[in-house]
Amino acid sequence: MGDPAGIGPEIIAAALARPAVWELCRPIVIGDAATIRRGTQFARVGLAVNPVRDVADARFAPGTIDVFDLANADPSTYELGKVSAVAGHAAFEAVRVMIELARAGKVHATVTAPIHKEALVLAGHHFPGHTEIFAQFTGAADFTMMLAAGRLRVVHVSTHVSLRQACDLVTRPRVLKVIELAADACRKLGIPDPLVGVAGLNPHASDGGLFGDEERLHIIPACQDARSRGLRVDGPQPPDTFFPKAVAGAYDICVAMYHDQGHIPTKLQGFKYDAEKKTWTSVNGINVSLGLPIVRASVDHGTAFDQAGQGTASDASLLDAIQYAARMAMEK
Repeated sequence: MGDPAGIGPEIIAAALARPAVWELCRPIVIGDAATIRRGTQFARVGLAVNPVRDVADARFAPGTIDVFDLANADPSTYELGKVSAVAGHAAFEAVRVMIELARAGKVHATVTAPIHKEALVLAGHHFPGHTEIFAQFTGAADFTMMLAAGRLRVVHVSTHVSLRQACDLVTRPRVLKVIELAADACRKLGIPDPLVGVAGLNPHASDGGLFGDEERLHIIPACQDARSRGLRVDGPQPPDTFFPKAVAGAYDICVAMYHDQGHIPTKLQGFKYDAEKKTWTSVNGINVSLGLPIVRASVDHGTAFDQAGQGTASDASLLDAIQYAARMAMEK
């Protein structure tokens, strides 16, 4: 469900009103039924809400949203568009229960609407994001984040850490593991022999050691290790020219060394902003957690508190996430 004070409930309602979703999967929402019912009103879709306490009781019928009802986000207990502990806890519990259902085999894939990190912490749940929650409750040790927008797919050596710490996390074993996770993700998407492009950390990929030694000590050896294991790898490439080539389709997937190196080009691809109207006109793109024992995809945007309740939020990213999750579940 995501944070109930944000746009999650209404974009879920908008997405589940589309026939294309029902051609891909049998969707069930994990969250609060009253909140989802209000989301259908915001999205102006005529869908009935069917609260259940077991996945086996879901109807899976177009025109109805089945909700595994946690009954923990009564709309009268929090304010729409505001950070609150009530909303943060409800969002966390929806994720936790969803992971339990996936690990028990009751659902085949999971898709997450946006959560608000400040609300999570306010509720006593100290996680920097969805990926870390999934890792904690699935016991995953080697995991990473993949963003995708159009033909561009990017995985990250590190994500939610300071830039100074991110440099220290660029190690030969970690870079190799992320290359392997990237290749495995492509195979699950039906690309049998993917070409993995790898970005350098430093300007010009250090220009032969003039601007740092991370490439020489860690990234180049990791690329060589990956090739010795039969993977097709190109890199490390200078980051400033690497991503324009990737957007053009030169690689099946890319490895970025830190959060913003991968996020900025991906969001330039999928996000469009109208400066005159001060509004986002497009929010395409998704986030997939790799290295987990279950399938997890997510929207690649936040809770958009400023749009909550207006029925104007786009469900495009959620639709992309559902499609990716369904494809990966079928290949698993």
